[in-house]
Amino acid sequence: MKASPVGSGPMSIDVLAPLSAGASGLAFFESDLCVKCNICTAACPVAGVTELFPGPKAVGPQAARFRLPTRPEPDPRVAWCSGCGVCSRVCPHDVPVAEMNVIAKSELPSRGVRALRDSILARPPEVARWLRPIRLLGRPAFRSPLLRAAAQRVVGIARRAPFPVVAPTPLRRLRRDRIRSRPPAQPLPARHVAYFHGCSTNDYEPWLGRTAIEILERFGVEVSLPPQRCCGLPLLSNADFAAARRRARSNLESLQPWAERGIPIVGTSTSCTLALKHEYRAVLGLSGSAIDQVAHATQDFFEYMEHLLAADGPHPAFGPVPLRLLYHAPCQLRSHRIGTPAVRVLRRIPGLQLELSLAECCGVAGTYGLKREFYDVAVRVGADLMRQARASGVDGILTDSETCRWWTETHAGLSSRHPLEVLAMSLGLPDRRPRSGEGT
Repeated sequence: MKASPVGSGPMSIDVLAPLSAGASGLAFFESDLCVKCNICTAACPVAGVTELFPGPKAVGPQAARFRLPTRPEPDPRVAWCSGCGVCSRVCPHDVPVAEMNVIAKSELPSRGVRALRDSILARPPEVARWLRPIRLLGRPAFRSPLLRAAAQRVVGIARRAPFPVVAPTPLRRLRRDRIRSRPPAQPLPARHVAYFHGCSTNDYEPWLGRTAIEILERFGVEVSLPPQRCCGLPLLSNADFAAARRRARSNLESLQPWAERGIPIVGTSTSCTLALKHEYRAVLGLSGSAIDQVAHATQDFFEYMEHLLAADGPHPAFGPVPLRLLYHAPCQLRSHRIGTPAVRVLRRIPGLQLELSLAECCGVAGTYGLKREFYDVAVRVGADLMRQARASGVDGILTDSETCRWWTETHAGLSSRHPLEVLAMSLGLPDRRPRSGEGT
């Protein structure tokens, strides 16, 4: 299988043939690993709530076998796939079903206002830059039932879908002191990380990034903010693979020097860290030394915290947090295949009671649930989680994914926070989250 180089210079990044392309090579091999056991279909949260989606096997490896030159288009029903990744996780033969389906979705035609909507949802940092100068006017517009109904009718954005408020000041402006273009030339401290905050933290939840930095510094970790762009996952999820690859390559160029120095790349958005670890290679088809080094160096926030706590030396004492909270592991975290490190760390906190979510998915799946045609399906997918949250009598919900937090807070009617906020409470750090109607 041939690979075409992207860019030039010392960094090697190739683009491999995508998994679902054609009827030969890797795609044919991956499809033939499928034995049609239907375990993926039984586990699929979308197939379980709508007959419009026949299941990941039918539109994935099974459909790929029939994608001959005379019929190259994917099964159009693959559009209903949310990309949650459960099919790949449960496959006994390691068929990358979810990855095949995401790539197949990118090959479906998208025209008119739907294409415009998807292009907007795929670019959260650009949307933040557009809205920040008019944020005081934009907030009432987002809350207006009439305007939201008009947006649903004209553009196709679900009127009841949650949208975050753009922060007045991005994280990178708040913590300019931590911005470094390259790793320090001098010998590094024993504990040093490159923080990949992602666009959601930089533009929408900068207080979360400030809290993450304060926690790491409390543990004696030197934190740097390397140059970075959006991880590209929203672009990937909305079928703009060319733009996603450009952002991926930019991030790899920025992050490789840190990975080469053995500096962990730590992220608080579990979807961003999954993109760096997995999606760049498995979906965008990138390969080469840079992506291997960055993927190996990348850790989710609580994955790194476990390593810190396991290391020798004194650690800050955890104070009591007398709360009862429901923890939901988001789909992207499950695809890391590292278990639930946040639960293992938070169980060290005195007085904290954790109830574990019994649901596979909250339903939103990134931008999937924000779209008019998929909104009701997303609500049904997440119904079990919302019922459990409301019936359990917990004080709130914890989840590592920003879109899961925004979705569960809206649909469960309970406060939804990142687990690191509870860790900050235990360490006696200030609550950086803005109050309703306030800035950051």
